[in-house]
Amino acid sequence: MRITANIHPRLSRRDVLSRMASGFGLLGLTDIVAAAAAAENPFDPKPPHFASKAKRIIYLVLNGGLSQVDSFDPKPALGKYDGQPMPGGGPPKTESSTGNLMKSPFAFKRYGKSGIEVSEIFPKIGASIDKFCVIRSMHTDVPNHEPSLFLTNCGAIQPGRPSLGSWLTYGLGTENRNLPGFVVLCPGTPVVGPPLWESAFLPAVFQGAYIKNADTSDPYKLIQHIKPGAPAQVQRKQLDLLKTLNEDHLATRRGDSQLEAAIASMETAFRMQSEAPDAFDIRKESEETRTRYGDSDFGRGCLMARRLIERGVRMVQMYFGNSQPWDNHEDIHVHRKLASQTDPGVAALVQDLEDRGLLQDTLVVLGTEFGRTPAVQNSSTIKLHAGRDHNSLGYSILLAGGGVKGGMTYGSTDDFGYYAVEKKVHVHDLNATILHLMGLDHTRLTYRYSGRDFRLTDVHGSVIQEIIA
Repeated sequence: MRITANIHPRLSRRDVLSRMASGFGLLGLTDIVAAAAAAENPFDPKPPHFASKAKRIIYLVLNGGLSQVDSFDPKPALGKYDGQPMPGGGPPKTESSTGNLMKSPFAFKRYGKSGIEVSEIFPKIGASIDKFCVIRSMHTDVPNHEPSLFLTNCGAIQPGRPSLGSWLTYGLGTENRNLPGFVVLCPGTPVVGPPLWESAFLPAVFQGAYIKNADTSDPYKLIQHIKPGAPAQVQRKQLDLLKTLNEDHLATRRGDSQLEAAIASMETAFRMQSEAPDAFDIRKESEETRTRYGDSDFGRGCLMARRLIERGVRMVQMYFGNSQPWDNHEDIHVHRKLASQTDPGVAALVQDLEDRGLLQDTLVVLGTEFGRTPAVQNSSTIKLHAGRDHNSLGYSILLAGGGVKGGMTYGSTDDFGYYAVEKKVHVHDLNATILHLMGLDHTRLTYRYSGRDFRLTDVHGSVIQEIIA
């Protein structure tokens, strides 16, 4: 039934909206919720192209550039040639002046039945390494943060392309109308920021819902305006009236995805009031569980991610921290502190997913935008010469669950860890594989815009069949 109201005939639509005060705290949620169920509900579950291995994804981003030779790609040759020039000629050109080779300050140890070597700074991941596939032959196009983050997230080095999470929710929908289909967590804002999770030319309802998960476990502080400002019946009438006004206006502006997204996001904001506080409230977990994940923003975020995917969120993407915390140009020893905040959360997340029967169809990715040089950074702009520069030519990422083989390494870099040399994996190949595991053919998941069909992998990408169980 259409809700009606006594509106003065001389009042414009804008005047009506400006006079509706009570309950409009809900509209603050539209900044974090542009993913929702409109009247025709674009987030209804949609069939995949083929039977999928995974139904959902948790993508953990160590933004700034994790050093592969100090984490998951040990290089004994660095110990042998420590402090010496690279044999056979100089190293590849990097952004800044590069000095001699520098061994890792961290010891490596073999773990599990697989015997995969992992750095001492990731002992809990090491103890769980049989659940992971370690790709040691990643490479990307540009050794700069912004274009590398764009390429990893959106499939192009320029801004203005839809993110992986937007493509997934566009292609598959979600399983819970009361929560966004694509949630982004970060204690601050990574370099580039919102363009990394935007929907670009896809309908605006598919952009990521950003939550700043810093220093609190209280969902009412995490999500602004989530606490009801008026009784549900009053809000329902207001939203119905606003929806009617918007839809009447939309009748003259067909194809206005921003307005459609606004209608959708307000509906989700209304429903989120009952479900979101519970989903984000990690205080409802036992003290033992919270301790296992670790007392850090990243650890708490891993626990939130698990609770969200349990409730039907299609993709949760979490950035480690504000700006680029893993960008350790001056001192690679900082990796130890960062790893201590990362290690328990990742290991606890994967273990909990397995214990709850969710790991088999939940893909967990532990990634970064590029690696770091095996040589010391020798630049006049830094004070302490114990760090490493950016390296786009070879680095490592980890995958677990979601139809990926565990306890294996794939590909390799050269003896010093500069170049991917065996079974090279480009970012486009990784994204093609992620979509494949989710039941989507990356060549068929397209959207026509500006006279051409776009896709996440552009005209590139091959599925890495060898890592699929």
